[in-house]
Amino acid sequence: MRTRSVIPMRAAKIGYIVISAALCILGIILIVLPKVSASLLGVICGILLIAFGCVRLTGYFSKDLYRLAFQYDLSFGILLIVLGIIMLIHPQGLMTFICVSLGLFILADGLFKMQIAVEAGKFGIRTWWVILGLAVLTGIWGLILLLRPGEGSRLLMILLGITLLSEGILNFSTVITAVKIIRHQQPDTIEVKWQEKK
Repeated sequence: MRTRSVIPMRAAKIGYIVISAALCILGIILIVLPKVSASLLGVICGILLIAFGCVRLTGYFSKDLYRLAFQYDLSFGILLIVLGIIMLIHPQGLMTFICVSLGLFILADGLFKMQIAVEAGKFGIRTWWVILGLAVLTGIWGLILLLRPGEGSRLLMILLGITLLSEGILNFSTVITAVKIIRHQQPDTIEVKWQEKK
């Protein structure tokens, strides 16, 4: 019986881990050095969002074993790519747009990750509560970022850094906990060759 290739799943999982690490690093940089140029930040965020969007689309179409972590990634992937392109086209003067769009996305991602955590618990994954706790925390930071786009630039950069760091940790924990790759995974449908008797 033909087995499904694990290459897309492995690529999506590695991509999630790499992007999560990049979000954490960018978050730490913004917390420690909040005087980063808004234009440079727009370009960096644009590139990260497009890359993350592509990773999420790969995850959605990979059909991993549990079907938990990637189940909402079709719409999220497209949204991230669109936001990333907007940031790359107009990186100047987009600080409010960056905070509002990222805040809204991170809030929504946190809410969907809460649902993933609940489903993971029903599925029997013991560490579902880790995803739930991080999702709640990340959603709160996303909401704060969304409601405070007009604060001073220094405070706003630190807040953005904390939110990105939280999002990176949430995605890392989700993909490590809820994505299962097995080498000989069977396809969803069994192909049967039908031959009409003559």
